[in-house]
Amino acid sequence: MLKQKIIPVTAYQQNCSLLWCDQTHEAALIDPGGDVELLETELKKHQLTLTQLWLTHGHLDHIGGTDELATKYQAKIIGPHKDDSFWLDILQQQCDMFNFPKVNQFTPEKWLKDGDSLTLGKENFSVLHTPGHTPGHIVIVHHSSKMVWVGDVLFKNSIGRTDFPQGSHEALIHSIRSQLFTLPDDYHFVPGHGEGGRLGSEKTNNPYLR
Repeated sequence: MLKQKIIPVTAYQQNCSLLWCDQTHEAALIDPGGDVELLETELKKHQLTLTQLWLTHGHLDHIGGTDELATKYQAKIIGPHKDDSFWLDILQQQCDMFNFPKVNQFTPEKWLKDGDSLTLGKENFSVLHTPGHTPGHIVIVHHSSKMVWVGDVLFKNSIGRTDFPQGSHEALIHSIRSQLFTLPDDYHFVPGHGEGGRLGSEKTNNPYLR
């Protein structure tokens, strides 16, 4: 069975998600934006082996702790879609832009694309490409638990920003409608910031998507 815990990190209170297979105790972190010591504390608390780091997109508050964790635990860096490679290429400039401590440059072991699959222990996940907030944004779906990690694509009663370089409001709305909203109403989404909810509620109540 899949276990998960949301761990807000950095001054942006970005929702880093710790996922693990309760049979193998293999763990992945989705969007390890920073506060590495806090993330390590949770790994130790649950006696987990960190094997993978999954990135939804290339913004610093979602990836700032990636290289440090990958180096220490020999964990694979997976994602986002290659269209976000330019964000990783300007990682140092992002640190200056957002007033973050300097972090090391890195390259993912694998870029993700629409329709890809991820495996964590005995658990399987699906990948959807959802450009708009960034061109290479992806979301991760676990059908068995009806969970979807949406990064900065969708929020409770809101949507992601599109005023960053290569952002597109039209692409974001299309991604939500053609990708996320094709999933069942009872799927629970975990956003990159703040409280999550049910997709069905967003289909009905989100003022940006009516």
